[in-house]
Amino acid sequence: MDVSEPASISSGIAERYATAIFELAKEDNELPKVRGDIDALASALNVSEDFRDLIHSPIYGRDQQQAAVGAIADKMGLAAITGNTLRVMAAKRRLFVLPAMIVQLREMIARENGEITADVTAATELSDDQRSRLAETLKKSIGREVNINLSVDESLIGGLVVKVGSKMIDTSIRSRLDALQNSMKEVG
Repeated sequence: MDVSEPASISSGIAERYATAIFELAKEDNELPKVRGDIDALASALNVSEDFRDLIHSPIYGRDQQQAAVGAIADKMGLAAITGNTLRVMAAKRRLFVLPAMIVQLREMIARENGEITADVTAATELSDDQRSRLAETLKKSIGREVNINLSVDESLIGGLVVKVGSKMIDTSIRSRLDALQNSMKEVG
């Protein structure tokens, strides 16, 4: 079996769930609520190892996953569309595609709203003020509303890596140190 096959299968599964949520939410005028839901889920996945274990670990049975994810959805106050989809995903043992589904659903909602998503990697979590200033700077550069999909990589030391579409801007201290080290090798 080709190594990329499982990834493409997962991607296809994630896309089907994302499309279903998107179409139902659009029909019910609940896209803003669902957008908040997926941001909350993405944040929960980033900070909670237990949540990541729940969606990936085979030790949890179908019923356990379904009950746990239902309780999480209720506690987070997720829209019925989102909560019910999570329950269905658990019942079908498909929770492992949740991170990919979040990415695809974000893209669908952004496209619907004429926005673009910037994947930003920072050395530390950004404050709300820093996020809004970055979004505003990117909006001026790109000419469209920009959603920030943030991940933290402490190995960057400082600075940011911003990817919008195929364009990448790397202002990280790590890349500057790498460039400095390479130029010193050329001199030596």
